[in-house]
Amino acid sequence: MTRPSLKEASKKKLILLTNDDGYNSPGITALAEELRLLARVYIVAPDRERSSISLALTLRHPLRAEKTEPNVFAVDGTPADCVYIARKYVLGRKPDYLISGMNLGANLGCQDVSYSGTVAAALQGTFMGIPSLAVSLVRSNSTAFDFQPAARLVRKIIEALEGKKIPPKVYLNINIPPFPVKGLKISRLGERRYAPELIKKKDPRGKTYFWIGVGHPKAAGPLNSDVHLVDRGWVSVTPLQIDRTAYPVLHSRLLNSLLSIHLE
Repeated sequence: MTRPSLKEASKKKLILLTNDDGYNSPGITALAEELRLLARVYIVAPDRERSSISLALTLRHPLRAEKTEPNVFAVDGTPADCVYIARKYVLGRKPDYLISGMNLGANLGCQDVSYSGTVAAALQGTFMGIPSLAVSLVRSNSTAFDFQPAARLVRKIIEALEGKKIPPKVYLNINIPPFPVKGLKISRLGERRYAPELIKKKDPRGKTYFWIGVGHPKAAGPLNSDVHLVDRGWVSVTPLQIDRTAYPVLHSRLLNSLLSIHLE
């Protein structure tokens, strides 16, 4: 097979992959293998798991990006750090897409989206003007993750987006249940209500320490929300936006009452 020329390679679509599970996670590896069929693919991801870290940036110590193999970089930082380093250091231009994932576990509902490093990386890409998607895999207790069919589905999503534009300041959150899936549904965010656990223990020196647990979430919210659709075997595609303003409350009596405060 003949290799493309440098000129041909420079014209090929460029996709940046990151995650919060680590640069060698089977989810990101499967996605890279599949997307190389249609694009130049770079992986710039944390050097270890950094789940539930949201949009944290490393500001108090230097970061390192180690090239582990061609087009693969392991960063000793957060998912958001990885997006910065990829855009400013690794890549020669803005990628056509940033895909964060595939995450080993769901990112469904308002709570997951707020904590998730996977979703935060897509948000960071959107801040930088990159069309961005977060992709998460869901599995039941009795099944393994379906990496290959999920990766093929993501490729088909990218192909379907060809020639179209994700609106500025909008990014997509995609959750894929175990295969066979029923199809895709456009959804709103729902809720997964957790009963958080706090486990208190003593170390060998008698000092107290804690483990924060999350328990088993219960699906809540509208039946057309991402949580319920994925439970019923549908792939959920939820558009998210940077603007978190609560517009229904913006001109409410509640907030207008604050305008009467006398400032001395």
